Amino acid sequence: MSLGHRLYNSLQGDKAIWAIALLLALVSIVVVYSAGGSFFAISSGISPEGLLMKHIAILFTGFIIMFIAYLLPYERYRKLAPVFMVVAVVLLVYTMANGVELNGARRWIRLPFIGLTLQVSDLAKLAIALFVADRMTRYKDYIKDFQKAFLPLIVPILLICILVMPSDLSTAVLIFSSMTMLLFIGRVNWKYIASLFALGAVTFSFVISLGVLFPHLVRVETWAERIQDFIHTESIPSSSTSLDQIDYARMAIANGGLIGRGPGGSTMRNFLPESYSDFVYAIIMEEYGFWGGALVLGLYILLLLRVVKLVTKSSKSFGAMAAMGLTIIMVLQALLNMAVSVHLIPVTGLTLPMISVGGTSIFFTCFSLGIILSVSKYVEKQALKKKAEG
Repeated sequence: MSLGHRLYNSLQGDKAIWAIALLLALVSIVVVYSAGGSFFAISSGISPEGLLMKHIAILFTGFIIMFIAYLLPYERYRKLAPVFMVVAVVLLVYTMANGVELNGARRWIRLPFIGLTLQVSDLAKLAIALFVADRMTRYKDYIKDFQKAFLPLIVPILLICILVMPSDLSTAVLIFSSMTMLLFIGRVNWKYIASLFALGAVTFSFVISLGVLFPHLVRVETWAERIQDFIHTESIPSSSTSLDQIDYARMAIANGGLIGRGPGGSTMRNFLPESYSDFVYAIIMEEYGFWGGALVLGLYILLLLRVVKLVTKSSKSFGAMAAMGLTIIMVLQALLNMAVSVHLIPVTGLTLPMISVGGTSIFFTCFSLGIILSVSKYVEKQALKKKAEG
């Protein structure tokens, strides 16, 4: 029996989710190596081989994180949820005041001693998903009581969104939308969900007003520019970076056709500054065509379907809600990233989970997948136990 076969048999949990994670990583390696040969990468002193080796090291570390998270009983994460939440809030506040500024946004903090940067919003996404899952489980018997159920759920969601929004509107929208979906799945009263939307609108208006008064605090001008670029792509000559990116992404997709230009055949990678991060999906479609893009999309949809199946089998509310919340964030982020490349929504800056270059993004995506696999491992054990007893 081969080593790979023995490893496959030793892994518990949903094998399809393990396979999806591996396939996404393989796609990432191939595409990042190709995009690493772009003019922008080379002019920045980055060699395709150097970028590839760094990316493989990040993915390898990510899979170690995934495996460790998978080994821990998922109930541990319920106890850790409030801790993650407090840490996320503290770090978000710190980032607003003392974060590393890049492209006009403070989204990162520099970790002491090792010199690496951490994008705190990635931690916030994981923290809020676990925290909301814990609150929904804890207050499931009072889900229709405003004070006992609604406030412990809604206030944390709005707090995280308020702290993330000034520097990263797209991530705040992602968190808000994902948690709203989770509340709906958890059968929270629709009146409370409507109240969440109302409070969200008030919060957004407040942040916009704050940005008008204090432009250095909130990136209102950047948001307005991206929306204008999206609306007037056809009628206004290219005059901004985001508009150029949209044009080149569309050309990359058009070049790809049905079957693509083949590995390394992308030409638009030399014109897209974010060809191996924000616009990596456009490069995938240029090199592998419609069918390559459909395959990547299918992997995320399959992940969602596997977790939905997992949730229907789970006898524990927290495990089901945690797995669902983390998956919704991951899949919705992937869909938003793809939507930017095909010009369905304005430029967001969201990465393609497990595929785009980025240490923090990959680490927390792997962490989330590890938690989901831990839940699936429990469900699998319960199913085998029930089968043995029956």
